[in-house]
Amino acid sequence: MDFTLDIIRKSAVEIARAGGDSTLDYFKKSFDLDFKSDNSPVTNADRNAEEIMRNEIKRRFPDHGIIGEEFGREGEDSDVVWVLDPIDGTQSFIHGVPFYTTLIGVLVDGEPKAGVIYAPALNEMVSASIGDGCFFNDKKATVRHCTSLDEATFLTTDMEHIDKHNFTQPFEELLSKTRLHRTWGDGYGHLMVAVGRADIMFDPILNIWDAAALLPVVTEAGGTFMDVHGNTTIETGNAISTNPELKPEILSIFS
Repeated sequence: MDFTLDIIRKSAVEIARAGGDSTLDYFKKSFDLDFKSDNSPVTNADRNAEEIMRNEIKRRFPDHGIIGEEFGREGEDSDVVWVLDPIDGTQSFIHGVPFYTTLIGVLVDGEPKAGVIYAPALNEMVSASIGDGCFFNDKKATVRHCTSLDEATFLTTDMEHIDKHNFTQPFEELLSKTRLHRTWGDGYGHLMVAVGRADIMFDPILNIWDAAALLPVVTEAGGTFMDVHGNTTIETGNAISTNPELKPEILSIFS
């Protein structure tokens, strides 16, 4: 590579800010709402933000590939691939709830090496590259110390996908054993864990554009990003962010 991961991280921060800030032109204002074939919502704010980010990546890194939720894949066989979710939490966005995020993950030789979670409506930027630490608005971020589920704050996105993907039993057990539960979910829930505001975030279903940014951020904050079997991966379609102290007890619930 003719660049460092830290250069990639800093570029991703700037690109995420450009794309994310463009959504503020639509947030709590006028936007066009459509529904995809899977009945998930999409707006012109999503599409505009992804176009901005794609254009900037192509300008800065013309040899890199891009995978985006709204406009698909190009150059995905490149050594470096940027993975974009312009608005993660579109349901929050369309209802005027500020807990939506713009996500950028960067894969190097197929492995997630840098990530950004940006909440534009809150001006909260979390970024990381492997080996360089995690930063929250330019200050180092770490998961918080929590050794027992009965002291933990547990986050998820919604009950629909918990039931649909057959996680009702472990979800209810976590619900009964943790101190507090809230649905501050999607990418923002993982941000909450990375900066020490919450202890567990469970995503029963997510795509590569949801996950690629999260692994570097949570890992570099000293946390654990894993699937329900304890694998550190972005490829199995579910994810848990937590701290290493809670990992064994959480996995025993999902076993």
